[in-house]
Amino acid sequence: MKKYILAISLLTLIFCSCDDFLDVKPKGIDLESDYYSNTQEAYAGLISIYQPLRDSWSLHTMGATSASDECYLGGGGAADWNHFQVWGNYTLDESVGPQSSFWEKAYQGIYRANVLLSKIDGIPGMVEKTRKEFIAEAKWLRAYYYFWLVRNFKNVPLITSPLNAMEVYEVEQAKPEEVYAQIEKDLNEAIPDLPETRPDEEKGRPTRGAGYAMLGKTILYQNNNGRMLEAADAFEKVNSSPHYALLEDIGEMFSPYNKFHSESIFEVTYKGEATGFGNQLGDYLGIRDYIGPYYHNGYGFNPVIVEFAESMKDDPRYPYTIIDVTELEAEGATYSKGYMHTGYFTAKYAPKVEYINPSYPAATNWESNVIEIRLADTYLMEAEAIVRGGGDVSKAQFYLDKVRARVGLKSIPATLENIYEERRLELAMEGHRWYDLVRTGRAAKVLAFRGFKEGVHEILPIPISDMNSTKLVQNPGYN
Repeated sequence: MKKYILAISLLTLIFCSCDDFLDVKPKGIDLESDYYSNTQEAYAGLISIYQPLRDSWSLHTMGATSASDECYLGGGGAADWNHFQVWGNYTLDESVGPQSSFWEKAYQGIYRANVLLSKIDGIPGMVEKTRKEFIAEAKWLRAYYYFWLVRNFKNVPLITSPLNAMEVYEVEQAKPEEVYAQIEKDLNEAIPDLPETRPDEEKGRPTRGAGYAMLGKTILYQNNNGRMLEAADAFEKVNSSPHYALLEDIGEMFSPYNKFHSESIFEVTYKGEATGFGNQLGDYLGIRDYIGPYYHNGYGFNPVIVEFAESMKDDPRYPYTIIDVTELEAEGATYSKGYMHTGYFTAKYAPKVEYINPSYPAATNWESNVIEIRLADTYLMEAEAIVRGGGDVSKAQFYLDKVRARVGLKSIPATLENIYEERRLELAMEGHRWYDLVRTGRAAKVLAFRGFKEGVHEILPIPISDMNSTKLVQNPGYN
């Protein structure tokens, strides 16, 4: 029996009526040629490109963390959220794993971007500056989705124009270097027309800094040491910008009361004022059946691996990164031990009682945005790129020192080993660790205790539902 999920992934375009950037209200599928007849319709199409980010990116943070050496998935049992459990114990296959959602949401966003880009030049009455900004934003988003795909799957179709239902089944995978080249092309074309800053009502949409950050990241992930100074140069455009600065108080990094702060370069935006717009991550990370101070209860996902927690105990970032439930018990808290219970939980994005809006269901309305790129991240990526590219090590030392000095730590030499360790500590539980291990070739050694198999588990399998009746070829090791 033929499956049509790939066609749905690539062809669905949901338009929205938007009172502001956050209010995405799907109205169904509309590909009529008379849409995109004015600027308002172009704006609706543009904002619709963001919806797949909000639909799945917070849960991806949880899943990628559970596949690393930071956390187990946990939850209520060995089969609880099984498509993430199998990622963490490396028993995933083409039928079971997180890949379907990642693949489909990314291609949904790409298709929406392609439609807008194919129609925008024919929209009458648009102010040219607005047209250029919309094009730049759509290209940045398309690049972002393709970066997501190529680093998770490596072998993916490269589609830059809308396809009809029959054409979808003839699509073949592109070489990874072709996908990366398209990402760089989109970003280089987008950057000049992206704004330096955004007004409050546009926060959550990419700026020029987000453009340079993604460009640097794209080059870094290709692991060509001959191009590392190119990556460093892109990061430097961000790191030297007057629009960004490290937060003085690292404890305010993930507060929903402190969105779009000076350290934030790109955030996936959530809103707690209406069911369906909130971030579910808070509820998933909450301690099971918890009654006590500070926190709301939840499902008990992402218990921190004991070895990881203990390795951080002497680091000043520990209390902002890890919750020790024994300390809460001492204050009278009670809870249920979930699957793979360790006694430690993730503090970042944890559901604090003070964040609850009592007017709406907590499960769907945590307001915390997911910070995808922040300044400490780009500082450390630039430091890494400089060292790997044979650049000015004093500049790498400068950025490593700034990250450490923010939490009162002394200077250490800017070696690759020290930079990687700093990324482990600074960015813990933010969804970066697994990708760092994979791209630097350390995953097989570090994750051997989880069942990671070299040459297979660096990427995810192509969803089986998207392969039927198509020309797609499964990734090695998943046949």
